[in-house]
Amino acid sequence: MQVFAPAKVNLSLKILGRRDDGFHDIETLIVPISLCDEIKIDKDDAKEGIEFRCDDASVPQGDDNLAVRAAKTFLEAAKVKSGVAIELKKKIPHGAGLGGGSSDAATTLLALNELFKTNLPREALAKMGETIGSDVPFFIFQSAAICRGRGELVTPLKFHEPLSILLLKPAFVVLTEWAYSRWQDSREIPGVPYAAQQFADQTFINELDHPVIEKFVFLAQLKMWLLRQPEVGAALMSGSGSTMFAVMRQNGDVDLVAERAKSELDPELWTCACETIG
Repeated sequence: MQVFAPAKVNLSLKILGRRDDGFHDIETLIVPISLCDEIKIDKDDAKEGIEFRCDDASVPQGDDNLAVRAAKTFLEAAKVKSGVAIELKKKIPHGAGLGGGSSDAATTLLALNELFKTNLPREALAKMGETIGSDVPFFIFQSAAICRGRGELVTPLKFHEPLSILLLKPAFVVLTEWAYSRWQDSREIPGVPYAAQQFADQTFINELDHPVIEKFVFLAQLKMWLLRQPEVGAALMSGSGSTMFAVMRQNGDVDLVAERAKSELDPELWTCACETIG
């Protein structure tokens, strides 16, 4: 079975406070985007276990890989004895705030449910996903959604008008756990715009940008630069970063903005033009 695991962006992310379990209560509007990892999954009735291959050597292997953990969780819960081979082609960068690992895990659960004809409802798969990562339940529903709790309480919603998005990621990564751990004691950098932005009938805000931008000043420069571009309607960090995304105005030339960013800011910037889906 060949399946596609979409990335995501957080159009809004509000942190409501720290929980007793060490996580944070959040409220976030997440939408899937057209950038996808590619996953090929085969079952082998002649043997047990999970075989995993990936074209990106930096991707974690074994139980450290979320897709492998998802497969193990599914096989145990569904009491399936067959072996599974997973081949992952990475398009979504690691440590980018785009949910690549979580999407790989959720897509693996969905694919195995179909491959083995177990007919588990999405709610049951989302419950499995909770144990793997906070964003995994969101990807199970294959829809834009409001997510609450630590991210596992998912309310799918219709997102009618697609947004044209430009993703821009510098070479460094930001660890999600680190970003949340620094949220409470972080400070605003003078001159950096943190306020909510209004564009295309949406409110764009990310309260995790306080700790991340405080340490990674280049992201502040990137955000401020994007907001000065006439083609850009809003600019925001996705999740815990390090990706910034620009929401393009109608008829804005996304490729031109990407080229300009590399020329004026950093020639090593990774960029990707995509759009919201679902």
